[in-house]
Amino acid sequence: MADQAKSKILLIDDDTSLLVTLRDFLSFEGYDVTTADSGELGLERLKALTPDLIILDMSMPGMGGVGFLNAVSSKEGRPKYPVLVLTARANMAEFFADVEVEGFIAKPCSPEDLLMEVARIIFLRRGPEASSAQLEEDTNRSVLIGEDEPEVLEILTESFRRAGFDVESVVRGPDVLERAVMMRPCAVVMKRVFTGMNGDVVASVLREMPNTKKIPIVLYDHGNETTPETKYLSQSAGVKIFLRTHAAPDVVAAVKRLVS
Repeated sequence: MADQAKSKILLIDDDTSLLVTLRDFLSFEGYDVTTADSGELGLERLKALTPDLIILDMSMPGMGGVGFLNAVSSKEGRPKYPVLVLTARANMAEFFADVEVEGFIAKPCSPEDLLMEVARIIFLRRGPEASSAQLEEDTNRSVLIGEDEPEVLEILTESFRRAGFDVESVVRGPDVLERAVMMRPCAVVMKRVFTGMNGDVVASVLREMPNTKKIPIVLYDHGNETTPETKYLSQSAGVKIFLRTHAAPDVVAAVKRLVS
């Protein structure tokens, strides 16, 4: 790749070992990588650099990742540059509720996973906006399932795979939040009465987060959990479809209606 054609990445992390490892890896893959070991130094780098992507660690001393994001964001919380965040799972909800970033990778991450996310973001940002959005919509066949009963989860997973979807699953409500931000699936399917955090609450949080607010949600009961106000509560939480059954054909059909 010629130098003038290289995508420019600003990599900000106070972990020197990780900084060097990721810099060398991304440079080998053809990116022009500039590093900074603090948010303050990252701002200095931006005076002479217009990056195609900023990879930002959130947990740093000094101004940290939050201070850096505030410094490069508009009043509405939108960063001036594409930002891919590196963060520990425990920090996710705090940092992503009001900040619109392109994506995040939970630390520790493999270089290969990071590379895939970097390539995705840069490709979508560089292509024509309408075409890129359509490409992402057309090619995204991933479904996130939240279900804590193994037998039900197995049946749903197999049914979605037979229908041509890629499937990831979790068994706790809070894990739906984490995986939805990382995956950006074409749909989230989950049980309403759920371990750790009920589906209604999860749906409400997903609707408040910029990176997940447009993901359609299908919520279902196992039949004996439904009350007269259940459907109202689910719809007020932003659920697109509420089902009173977890029967796999009905759940798969609901998702097909939403993504067709």
